[in-house]
Amino acid sequence: MSATDSCSTMRECISVHVGQAGVQMGNTCWELYCLEHGIQPDGQMPSDKPTGNLDDSFTTFFSATGTGKYVPRAIFVDLEPTVIDEVRTGTYRQLFHPEQLISGKEDAANNYARGHYTIGKEIIDSVLDRIRKLVRMI
Repeated sequence: MSATDSCSTMRECISVHVGQAGVQMGNTCWELYCLEHGIQPDGQMPSDKPTGNLDDSFTTFFSATGTGKYVPRAIFVDLEPTVIDEVRTGTYRQLFHPEQLISGKEDAANNYARGHYTIGKEIIDSVLDRIRKLVRMI
């Protein structure tokens, strides 16, 4: 097997959804991925799905746990907790690992400098640590 062959088989993606729009679009996107690949809102694959012809293309976006649950390789980040809380309490709340839903305590009030230099600094380390953990799991 050549180096290009081994690289072509490694197709894992990590999605990072940032801010209100990013989190809302990401939540909808993951709902669509689940519908397209037959994964239930709790991350389980239906037992009546035939395993012989199972297309494993969903492993590009999902990690399998030891219990047979599929968890998105995604991180949701927002400085303000309201939109992340919608994901935490929504239909697909069991799909996401709680550590992948990262929120601050207040928003930046549409002020880039406040978000970048003040409030964002409070959560950037936890976001980067979680990304590192996801990368190591691949």
